[in-house]
This record gives sequence, structure tokens and C-alpha cells, in this order.
Amino acid sequence: MTSPGSKKVVPADGSEKDHSGNLGRTGGDLNDSGSSSGGGGGEGGGTFEYFGSVYHLGSNKIGHEYCHLRFLFIRGKYVEMYKRDPHENPDIKPIRRGVIGPTMMVEELGRRKVNHGDVYVIRFSNRLDERKKGEIACATAGEAMKWVEAFDQAKQQAEYALSKGGSTRTKLSMEANIDLEGHRPRVRRYAYGLKKLIRIGQGPETLLRQSSTLVNDVRGDSFYGGGDNGDAIEAHEWKCVRTINGVRIFEDVANVKAGRGFLVKAVAVVEASADAVFEVISKLDKHQRYEWDTVTGDSELIDSYEGHYDVIYCVYDPKHLSRWQSKRDFIFSRQWVRGQDGTYTILQFPAVHKKRPPKSGYRRTDITPSTWEIRNLKKRSDAEPPSCLVTHMLEIHSKRWCKWKRTSYSKFEKTIPYALLLQVAGLKEYIGANPAFKYEASSSVVQSKLPDIPSGEYVDEEMDEQFYDATDSSSDEEESDEDDEEQDKKEIKVKLKNVSWAIASLSLKQPKAPGASNVLDTSVDPVNIDPSQIQGSLRKGDGDKDSNCWNSPSGMGFMIRGKTYLKDNAKVMGGQPLLTLVSVDWLKVDKAVDNIALHPKCLVQSEPGKKLPFILVINLQVPAKPNYCLVMYYAADRPVNESSSLGKFVNGSDSYRDSRFKLIPSIVQGYWMVKRAVGTKACLLGKAVTCKYLRKDNFLEIDVDIGSSAVARSVIGLVLGYVTSLIVDLAILIEGKEETELPEYILGTVRLNRIELDSAVSFEE
Repeated sequence: MTSPGSKKVVPADGSEKDHSGNLGRTGGDLNDSGSSSGGGGGEGGGTFEYFGSVYHLGSNKIGHEYCHLRFLFIRGKYVEMYKRDPHENPDIKPIRRGVIGPTMMVEELGRRKVNHGDVYVIRFSNRLDERKKGEIACATAGEAMKWVEAFDQAKQQAEYALSKGGSTRTKLSMEANIDLEGHRPRVRRYAYGLKKLIRIGQGPETLLRQSSTLVNDVRGDSFYGGGDNGDAIEAHEWKCVRTINGVRIFEDVANVKAGRGFLVKAVAVVEASADAVFEVISKLDKHQRYEWDTVTGDSELIDSYEGHYDVIYCVYDPKHLSRWQSKRDFIFSRQWVRGQDGTYTILQFPAVHKKRPPKSGYRRTDITPSTWEIRNLKKRSDAEPPSCLVTHMLEIHSKRWCKWKRTSYSKFEKTIPYALLLQVAGLKEYIGANPAFKYEASSSVVQSKLPDIPSGEYVDEEMDEQFYDATDSSSDEEESDEDDEEQDKKEIKVKLKNVSWAIASLSLKQPKAPGASNVLDTSVDPVNIDPSQIQGSLRKGDGDKDSNCWNSPSGMGFMIRGKTYLKDNAKVMGGQPLLTLVSVDWLKVDKAVDNIALHPKCLVQSEPGKKLPFILVINLQVPAKPNYCLVMYYAADRPVNESSSLGKFVNGSDSYRDSRFKLIPSIVQGYWMVKRAVGTKACLLGKAVTCKYLRKDNFLEIDVDIGSSAVARSVIGLVLGYVTSLIVDLAILIEGKEETELPEYILGTVRLNRIELDSAVSFEE
């Protein structure tokens, strides 16, 4: 028996191996960048199987939009869609099926209103043909991300099969298939060796609710819930100043010393998963918010953008605080991001909106900017209920705060900032009073109930339709039958579950990265890199006080995986970067520009550039009006050793590069809300946004399309609003997933000092 919380891999030889952890979980075996630390189907040749209930979204030929409950099954690189669970209905056949090919793109689009409820939408598309696309939806953000991870694992499975040189007509093991076409010649019996399968979500009984249960029964909403800190050194100095109802109140002493106001936060451990807590915070249902929220209980959604950005109108009646205070109303924007490690960050800013002008009898107030952070805590055992660390942070500009710290000054307790801090206490008590939240609704491992089903061998070309074609709304004839009509009658109203860092002046000796000793070919004499001969459009600065320039800091402000990371998750301080940052271009473009290294005026094509053994070109494509390209050139003084991790990355497949290319961001100096939005967690860029690679001659170019992700677009939009006051550090590295790839080493760093948008140079085609 495979214990819950484990995944089963079926290798090509038909044998079975257990791997600890569960890809579907937001915690457990997820590493710091959100990828699975266990062996993956894309690299080890095993076949993963996932299934669960989803919603298929689309519109028919007459333009009528539909939202059908479906059962999705992923087996290896094959995907099938059923009307009902095939485990409970063994004779049922798939209504849609397809393969996951190398050109398939999967994007999480965020929250969308469907049939009086909120769902989290996933889009499938072909990166070579944007017209081919389809959409499914999940009840929670957590389930949506688990499906994205499952599709990514299946894509790696397909890439692995191709890398082994298998023909498209190579027949797969019967252990990796279910019945596709019914009875076929050369039938084999599927009567033994049934495997454990990884279920995502809890099935239709937790997705569908009648409208009568929408507001009255929190247990009916079925909020069943299924870290580590950042990867950069933070300069905060948090001091606990008070504990209220089990919630700790902290003050950033470093922020006060710098004279920047009072940065405070309320912190508590909540006995529920991060997914469940996020759903409670994001849900605007008045009856539920009345039970825990004293500030934004009377809230109304005004507008929503791109699934991750809401504008909310709120009425606040402070009569219980003072009889002299009039009613207040305020508008605020709410932007949320789910990190690759499952951590949620919610940013709340005061806002204005034409749909809600000031009205008589209410005093329009600007709510204090604040951020929520919800991070899963690791469980000691599978039997332990899930829990998460909830942090609500805000900046206070009031002298009453100092008096309250010392003497419990009562007037501060009548302010909105104080009420915002106490939201954490209300949230903790509300969830603690509802035991349903303590049960985990994330992935669980269940026994397949498929009986003796005949199944035949099949070849790849029998299912040559890509999955985004199979989910295309234009091909919905197969679904428009009597079953759906009966189901639609039963489901009149479908209820779907809603859902800073800075380096302190380090005067330490900067060590060489221990993992980078054999990366470059030491048998070749190093060349002299003279940055004075290689200059880009953005100049190199003289120090942190300089503006509109770049520098190359050491890697000591970043925490990377150490030699024993796979055993104890230990991270070490980064050393000196392996590659030298020689130049930076800051360009203004009409649209995103790829293959910039091939431009005749590019550094790579210059005579000094051609003499360098190897150049890594990072092209960050920034979506804005106009668009920008930040191009960084990293040079090596020796050729790259092809057997090293960098050599495998440079000469590897795009799928391999996507699974390894990692970036650690950091805001050294700037507005604290921007720091929280950017964070300090490492990110696998190839999984977060679209990356394109160009390997030629002595260089590798990576074009990073930040605009390909709605979440990334929203965050970069916030950063651009404050960019002239920010000092940003970035570190790039290759993620080490195997013992031979550890410890990690930093490829290169860059520090961007208060960049001015107008200084960008127009790019000449």
C-alpha cells in the first residue's frame, strides 16, 4: 500500500517505485521554488496519474456560454475528459481526449465570476498558434495551481519520452493506459496491478452547492485545507510589542530608526491550510465576514481585472467606537499573488472609482495600505492537521501608536489601523470555531476502483489532437446531450467555492562559490575581460547613492541550496557570482523583441564580444506603455564545461531549461508595499512566465516575457510606479535538484539603482 501523501511512479519497465511526497500538495515535498523535490516523470521516465473534478468553460456555436462539471484524467502525457467519474462508472467513455505536446502552454488566469460563484481559471494554448486554446476552472486557487503542476509534470513526461528517442508509434505499457476506444484487436486485460492515483480536489460534492447554502453554512462551503522564509537577507528588525488574543503585534525597529513611520504587523498561526484561509479573506459574503471582520464586513465588489485584481467599496460604521463619529466609506484595490511555494500575498491600496463617488451622509476615508501574507507551515506527520502562518502588515503614521505601546492608549484602539491589526485575531477565532476548516481538501491518494476493463494498445498518432484543441469551445457537440440538460436542470444555481529585503552592509570576505569549481574549463587559459571596451546604454554606477545606473553586488545577500539540501533543506549564503556582468542595455521598444543578441549593434556581435568564450544574455521584456527591454550581458573568462550543470543548461532542451532557470529578486531600498509584492522567494522563471532560448556560437540568450503572466504583469506595473525610488537586486542561478548538482552557485547578479523610465534608448530594428 502506498501511504497517503506519497506518489507512485510507474517506470517504463512496469515496476513500481514509491517516492515520498505528493506533487499535488502545496506543502510537504515542495521545495523553495515550488517544484517537486521527488523524482519527476519528466526526468526519471515514470508515468504519473492524476484525476479530479473540474469545470469546462466555453461557448457553443450560437455564443451561449457554458460551465459543465467534468472529470479530468491525466495519465503520462495523455489527457482525457469524462462526464462522470470513470471509477464509479466503469463503462463510461471519454468525451474529449488529447496529448500534451511540447508547444502546449498552461496559464493560471485567476478568479472569474461564473454562475453566481467564483472559479479559478486555467487556460491551455499553443504557443505557435494563439487561436488554439481552451479553458477549465477549479473551485479554489490551490486546486488550480495543483492542476498546473500536474500538467507541467505531464509535459516533462512527454519531453522525457522524446529525449529517449522513442518513435511516435512506440506503444506504451498497459500499466500506463486506460480504455480509449473500447474493444480493440489484440486486447489485454486490465485486471491486476492497480495503482494508487493522485486525486486533485474532493470531487463534485464539494464543488457544487445550492444557492441556499451560500451564506448560512460555512461547513457547507467545505473549506477543507490540504515554509520557509525568503531566499534573500532582510534588513527588518521586528520586535514584539504586545500579544492580544493569541496574536503577536510586531514593530519594525529598523524602520522607526530610519524615520519612515511605524511599520507594524500582526502574526498568528491559524489551524487551516493557506488555501482555506485565502478563501475566507478573499470572500466578500457579508454574513461570513460579519463573524470575524469589524472593518470590511460591508463590502461590495465594484470591478475586477485579469483575475488577480479587484476594486472593492466598503461601508464602515464606527458608532460603537464613538457616538460623535459619522459613518465612513472607502474604496480600496486588492491584488493577490500565489507564489510557487503556495504562499499567498494580498496587497490592499486605497483607490478611487467612478462607479462610487462620495455620497451624502458618509465621510470618504483612505484606508491604510496593508498586505496579507499566508504561508503554509510544514507538518510533522501526515496525521497532523494543516496550519499556516498569517501576517497582516501595515504602516502607521500616528503618534497614538507610541502611546498605545506604552500605556494601552484607548484612542488608538478606536482607529482603523488598530481594527485592521485585529482582523488576524478575528480570523483565527472564526476558523478555530469551525472545525471544518481543519480538514484537508488538497490532494489525497485513493485506490483506483476500475474493474476488469478491456484495454488495447494504441499509438501516439491515434490521439494526435493536442489537449487545447480537445477543450476548444468550438468542438462542443459531444457534450450537448441529454445528460447535460438534466444536470443543468438540477444545478439551477451552481455554487463554486470562492477563494524588503536589503543587504545590511556586510564587511565580510566574499568567498568563491564552492559549487562552481568545475563549471568552467580550467584547462584553458582565462581571457581578460575589459568592461571599458563593452558598454551598454545604461551606465555602471559608482555606488548606492548613484541613480539611473547598475552595479554587480556579491551573492552574499542571497540564500541558496547547500550541499545537504536534499537531506535537511539547509541553505547557505551565496558567494561571488560565477559570471561577470559586463554591460546592461535599457531599451524602449514598440513590442517585445526576441533574439536581441543577433542584432548587428548588439554587444555579442561586436569584436570584443566575439572574443569572449561564453556570454549569457538575459532579456527581461517589461510590459508597459511603451514596452521596455532590460538586457544584461554576463561573460565567462573560460569556456563552459559541457558536463557541468551550466553546460547541461546551456546545451539542454527548453523543457530542461524551464525547470532549472531560477531568479531571486530583492528590493534593497524602496516602498515597503513594493517589497512585499516582489518578495524574496526564488522563482523558476520558466514555470512562471514564457521563456524563449537562443543558443548560437558563443552565447545563450534567454528572452523572458514578463507580460505572458497576468500576475507578473500586475506586479511589474506596481514596481514601475515606484521604480525611480527603488534599488533592486536580482540573482540568477540554476536550480540544483539532484545531489550531483549541489551546492548551488550564483551565475550572476545585478543591482539596479533608481532607474528612470525616460532614459531608455529607442531600439532600432
